[in-house]
Amino acid sequence: MQAAVTVTPARVPELLLGLATVRPVFLWGAPGIGKSSLVREFAASLGLECVSLLGTQLAPEDLIGVPQIRDGRSVFCPPEAIARDEPYCLFLDELNAATPDVQKAFYSLILDRRIGNYELPEGSIVIGAGNRSTDNALARPLASALVNRLAHVHLEVSARDWLTWAADNGIHPWIVDHLTDRPDHLWSKPPKTEEPFSTPRSWHMLSDALHSFGPDLDEPTLDVLAHGTLTPAHATAFCGYVKVVRSRYGIEAILKGDARWPHRVQDRDLLYYLAESFRGRLVKELPVSKEHMSENGRQTAYRAKSLLVQLAEISVEVAQTVIASDADGNPVLPSWFLVEAARDMPRLVEARR
Repeated sequence: MQAAVTVTPARVPELLLGLATVRPVFLWGAPGIGKSSLVREFAASLGLECVSLLGTQLAPEDLIGVPQIRDGRSVFCPPEAIARDEPYCLFLDELNAATPDVQKAFYSLILDRRIGNYELPEGSIVIGAGNRSTDNALARPLASALVNRLAHVHLEVSARDWLTWAADNGIHPWIVDHLTDRPDHLWSKPPKTEEPFSTPRSWHMLSDALHSFGPDLDEPTLDVLAHGTLTPAHATAFCGYVKVVRSRYGIEAILKGDARWPHRVQDRDLLYYLAESFRGRLVKELPVSKEHMSENGRQTAYRAKSLLVQLAEISVEVAQTVIASDADGNPVLPSWFLVEAARDMPRLVEARR
């Protein structure tokens, strides 16, 4: 299902309070962005127990129950997990990953709040959640009859919301500080190949691992942990950031001339990280137009070209990332600076072709 309107995690409790208390809701979103946690926290805020049913692990009889003979008639008895006396939150996780027969078994439970002779207690709520087919996750189309029985909310990732949550939930300070500088690294689109990718959940896993290994964590182990949980580019950037934290290297020291670009092969991830920081600094400090540029601006441009030359002497590929266009092919740095960089360092331009 395509999202016409999306909401951030911070808005979900408010929406669920108005929607889920009167109608069943389906929460859509990419893997690992916190859908299940949001539902459990919302249920807890209402004082309701959250009973989760995983669509991929259910058969129709798991919902309908098994028949028993009463007074010469067969009666289907729903399972204990569903048939409760007190109101609760029924969370149908990965509902759209369930088989069509299981989805059909949910029809009356979702719309009529009953299954067989059992009816959900007054005050109970029903919430479903699932990934989208575009996320390369297991997802089956929902039948139109089921779609029409649900109110749909599409969740988007918000670095601001997650960092606010992370600050109060013990996420490792390296991760909080790094994602504060690079919020675009919180989430990446699921790849088509079998490899780790960045999500709030994977950053949380990395945080748990960092806490587990403690301050004596060595660089090779950090590489394993980061590349085992994050998108490769994000893992490299994070390892570079940690090296900055642990070493004398820093973009401020390099800009002032107190340190040089790291040149060891084993410091390549650090070099990439510093190049990204250098690029970000130039975006902020270089004027869009060269006309009426201040003396400070001219000194910044001169120092930037000098540092770019030094960086290219170590790695043309890394230097190239500083002047590269964005994902849509639009220049990020001012055009006048790119022209001067191309004039002074033609091999950078040649390498990009």
